[in-house]
Parts: sequence; structure tokens; C-alpha cells
Amino acid sequence: MKFSISLPTCFEGVMYPIPFVEPADFVRMAKLCERLGYHSVWGNDHITTQRYVSELFPGKPPNFYELLTVLSFCAAATTTLKVGSAVAIPPMRDPFWLAKQAATIDQLSAGRLILGVGVGAYREEFAAWAPRISATARRGEMLDEGIALLQRLFTETRVTHQGKYYACRDVEMFPKPAQKPFALWVGGHNLENVERAARLATGWLPGWRPWPELEARIKSLKARAAELGRDPVEIEIAPQFSLTIARTAEEAERRYMASGLVHHRKSLAYTGRDLSKQVIANLVGSPDLIREKVAGLAKIGVDHACALMIPADSMAEFEDQVEWFAKTVLS
Repeated sequence: MKFSISLPTCFEGVMYPIPFVEPADFVRMAKLCERLGYHSVWGNDHITTQRYVSELFPGKPPNFYELLTVLSFCAAATTTLKVGSAVAIPPMRDPFWLAKQAATIDQLSAGRLILGVGVGAYREEFAAWAPRISATARRGEMLDEGIALLQRLFTETRVTHQGKYYACRDVEMFPKPAQKPFALWVGGHNLENVERAARLATGWLPGWRPWPELEARIKSLKARAAELGRDPVEIEIAPQFSLTIARTAEEAERRYMASGLVHHRKSLAYTGRDLSKQVIANLVGSPDLIREKVAGLAKIGVDHACALMIPADSMAEFEDQVEWFAKTVLS
């Protein structure tokens, strides 16, 4: 199984204190992850503060560092480490410039970018960013049209498109990505995103789910991909889990439940996940328990424990968890 780390690009206030990360921390952590043997580092994508974060930290706006810029710095500072977006939000980005940025980073890094895309966790953020269209726009439709457009821009010489949300005429976009096929992943754990991944993606990047549900959706995705004439093995199954290691399972659970990540989980309760399962379903526990959980995930079809989210009160604690997990599992 592959393992990768989520960098705190847009997590201040969401799961970390404010302030938390300094600009130099991103490249330093990327170099550390490469040295320790992680597959990749990832970042998440926000543009403005969520309401619940403003309520938790009044008068202290978080620093949300732009995702693709951070990934480009990390790629430039490493040689084998892949960099990924978990996830970029096409409904809040111009798809033509997103394609140009992604292809450029992929070329400059010799094919080390994974572009994970999704609708975004918070509709309130979309409404703040695009008040003129948010009342009528459907982000899922925008995502579908955006993915189709990205794939054409990555492969066709000239693109003309007239859609519900986007249009262009004779756009000639070069260079194309270095990877063929380009690593375009779909994020999100609902059934619509299972279908998107089966139809369109080279990887599926859901959030954590209770394991029986996750196993059922993995089987559904593979069966649907086969129905569509695709080889299911070509779609990487890469759920995003949280990680907290401690000497005992009880201590790990206490630390996890006391972290800011729990507020984040509650803010996403509308997604239907059973929050009573969040400790057992994530990589929370003692080293021995976490090794058992990793073995269990492999059995249900997980290829990659992706963009591991690490609750911490400081970057020193974050780094300690990254190193401890590497010694516990990667070695």
C-alpha cells in the first residue's frame, strides 16, 4: 500500500490553531516525506474562511496558501516525491487556467502531479466566491463539465466547447502534461463520485467512511468500471484518512477527540458519515493497532492511504507524527 501526507495548505482554523504553518514549512515537510519514503504530499483548496472557523477564532483569519503554488514549490525541491491536490475545486477555478497550471507543473516535475478534483466541502464558500451564479449553479454539473473540458485540453490539439457553464473557441493549449494518461482523480465519497471515478478518473479519493460502507463502494466502483469497458485495476483506490499515533490506543483516541479536527467533522455532518465511527475507521491508535488497521484496509481493496490528515497543535507535533508513522508502517 502507498502512503502520503496532507500538508496544511488550507487547514488553519479548520483543524489547526491560528497561526500554525509558516511558508518555509511546506518545502521542509516535502523533503522530509521524500526522505522517509512517503509516496506523495498533498494540499487542500480553500479561498475564504468558513463560518464555523470564524466563530471559533473571532478576529483571527486563517492563512490559506494557494494549493497549486505550494505543490509547485514542493515538486521543485524534491526529485521522486509526487505532489497532489486533495482536492482542487474546478467549480471555483477557471478550467482553462487550471489545465494550464496542471500541465505546467506536470512538465516541470517530470510527471509527478496528481490532480484530484471535487465539488468542494462547503457550498457557503462557493456562494461567497460566486454570488452572481451560486443561487442557480449546480456544482456537480460544473464539475462534470469541467472534468470533460480538462480531459480534452490535456489531449486534443484544438478545443472548441459550448456548454452550460464554460465556452471556448479554438483553444490550442500546449504543453500537454508529461504523463500519458495524466493522473486525474475524482474526490468525494458519495455515489455520484463513485460513478465519476468509474467513468473518468485514474484514481478515486474519497473521505473516510465506516469500513463496510467503504468496502461496498470499492466493489461498486470496480464493477461499474468493468461495465464501462475499463480495467478496474487502472483506477487507484486512495481514501483519505486521519492519523494519530500514541503509545496506547486510549491515548491516541483522547488526543484525536480533543483536536480541532473533530469540529471539522461536525461541520461536515451533512455528508451522512457516522461520526461515532471516526476513531475506529481512521488510523488512530497505538503502533500495533495502526499496523492492524493498515492490513485490514488492504484486504478491502485500498491501494493508497492518501493525504493523511494529522491533527496537531504545532508543526513540531505534526512532524513527529509523520516520522513516527514512517517508522511504524513504512519501514
